[in-house]
Amino acid sequence: MIDGKTLSVILPTYNEKDSIGDCIRGFLELPEVDEVIAVNNNAAPGTSEEIAAAGGREIFETTQGYGAAIQRGLIESTTDLVVICEPDGTFNPKDLRKLVAFLPECDVVIGSRTVSAFIWERANMGWFLRWGNWAVAKMIEVGYNTPSLSDVGCTFRVMTREQVEQILARSTVPGSAYGLEMLILAVIDSGKVVQVPVNYHERVGVSSVTGDFTKTVSLGLEMMGLAARMRWQRKAIRAGRIPTERLTEVVRRGRTPAVSP
Repeated sequence: MIDGKTLSVILPTYNEKDSIGDCIRGFLELPEVDEVIAVNNNAAPGTSEEIAAAGGREIFETTQGYGAAIQRGLIESTTDLVVICEPDGTFNPKDLRKLVAFLPECDVVIGSRTVSAFIWERANMGWFLRWGNWAVAKMIEVGYNTPSLSDVGCTFRVMTREQVEQILARSTVPGSAYGLEMLILAVIDSGKVVQVPVNYHERVGVSSVTGDFTKTVSLGLEMMGLAARMRWQRKAIRAGRIPTERLTEVVRRGRTPAVSP
């Protein structure tokens, strides 16, 4: 709890069996954290045991994709503040304190991995990823007249409950570009957004997306297309006129019991 507000951490997991336990323990060691929710998104065998041993609450989402997993976690969480992070060893749970420090004045605080001093040796942030994220960030800045952005791909962020509900009501992306959709939806809803530099470490294991150059390029193009499309539809999105059939299945079916399928 922080300043009388409860806080939960959502960790989507698919291929993080060897790192999720340490990540959960790292967050639960912080007095600000009330609960860690691990969303099992068809995760590797043995992941459930690691979550249980570390003290996390496991829920299941069978619709494959980062967006589907995050949306399930947001739906199941009930706290005043919600943190999203990836449990692959790349982020330092203690950096949460950097993010929540801005919450009294902001609705969404997002990490940035583009400050060289905070990028650790062997972290997967080469020139292509760094400049690609920067380019899309500047595209968002110009297209949406936002505050300064430097990294649209960072998945470490914290949001207020009010912002979570507004984002969920308009979510459409089940895959890896959902992090960008969340950012743009917050901007469209006139949310106060700021970026804060965070540490970025070497990943434990191999990413199913950024570990493959072709998939990385494909994701970058998808994000650029998403940004352009949402810019064109921003008035309809703000007014809630985007057809409900565009919502992903995970949002349409609402809360379900947190049991194994």
